[in-house]
Amino acid sequence: MPARVLVVDDVLANVRLLEARLTAEYFEVITAMNGHEALDACVRSQCDIVLLDVMMPGMDGFEVCRRLKEDPATHHIPIVILTALDQPADRVRGLEAGADDFLTKPVSDVALFARVRSLTRLKMMTDELRMRAVSGHQVGMGAVSIETILDNGLNGKILVVDDRAASYERIQTALRDTHKVEIETSPQEALFRASEADYDLMIVSLGFDEFDALRLCSQVRSLERTRNLPLLIVSEPEETARVLRGLDLGVNDYLVRPLDKNEIVARVATQVRRKRYADRLRMNVLQSMELALTDPLTGLHNRRYMETHIETLLEQAASREKPLGVVMVDIDFFKPINDNYGHDAGDEVLREFAVRVRASVRGIDLACRFGGEEFVIVMPDTDLATAQMVGERLRKKIASTPFSINHGQNQLDVTISVGIAMRENGDTGDTVLKRADQALYRAKRSGRNRVECDAA
Repeated sequence: MPARVLVVDDVLANVRLLEARLTAEYFEVITAMNGHEALDACVRSQCDIVLLDVMMPGMDGFEVCRRLKEDPATHHIPIVILTALDQPADRVRGLEAGADDFLTKPVSDVALFARVRSLTRLKMMTDELRMRAVSGHQVGMGAVSIETILDNGLNGKILVVDDRAASYERIQTALRDTHKVEIETSPQEALFRASEADYDLMIVSLGFDEFDALRLCSQVRSLERTRNLPLLIVSEPEETARVLRGLDLGVNDYLVRPLDKNEIVARVATQVRRKRYADRLRMNVLQSMELALTDPLTGLHNRRYMETHIETLLEQAASREKPLGVVMVDIDFFKPINDNYGHDAGDEVLREFAVRVRASVRGIDLACRFGGEEFVIVMPDTDLATAQMVGERLRKKIASTPFSINHGQNQLDVTISVGIAMRENGDTGDTVLKRADQALYRAKRSGRNRVECDAA
């Protein structure tokens, strides 16, 4: 998987050796010899991952990691610390600074490349979400970044899958003050639980005697409901090959026994933060899609969505030889409402009108704000008599109850004119809408507050 890797080390020989190893695996490599160069490179070069030495003059790797994770422009970049430091306290310090992994030199090529591929794959998935979110001022990307930086990764909901009491009790003890931990001793049941509940992380032991825990990881990744659930596996020191296989399957991180309490806490917090960040991005993507398809004032679909969707509905109706009605509605004398009472009052009328429209149509009907005070309702599987009945029912609902304006201080009588057209063979969205519009104008010319049907 091609990726751009930033190698940071103050020893030139180390840089050149790592550069050669990565280039041979078809990674694009850029280098930095100190912390300041690394920070500049991350901002300028759009790195996919950083391989970072710790012991450097001026600014050590821990500080570089911390600054990258505190910058909204770079906090999403995975960081792997590569160092000769081998004490548990050093590893925990790196993870607490924001590193995604901490590997002690010498690191085998197989282990290094597996970790780089795993983290860059996750980063590219995140980048896709970021791109879909379009721009920060439209969908709150800035707020997402700040929330992620401030998130301490605590109070997560964790599912531990392990059948050895001594093992899962150690994990539970390490996490019980900072997270809600649930234990599942059956891998088969774990899959059901994960698909039914909203967990922030699943921790899976590789130590099951009669079940391959990597199969559970593969199943979690294959199900739509659990595909984005972070996975952390727990292995024995001699299970390196299985850990690497797990990373290829989509496992996010791993712990090696004997388990260090502080490392458990640090790695879990990292995964919970990443899960929440991805969830925020997905929520913003959904919101941006909704904004693109919905009229913000009324909450009905907008004209862009209607013009696209009506063609699909027409094709479906034609293929099934079913009727389809198009109802076009215009609020009578709407301009004087704005002129006499103000645009805020006009907005109140439009919002209340949308509420009454939704109450008058079926779930399968497509109700849209066409523009200004004009609305369209597309009604699949609806004959002319039913479309007329719906149009008349809506007309009466609007005319019978005054609209509240100026925050309820005034009441205003409102009426509508309605034009109806039915699908004909060969119709496009434009042609059927044009006929409904012509019927609408007949209703307005005939005195308004009435329903007219297309004469064709």
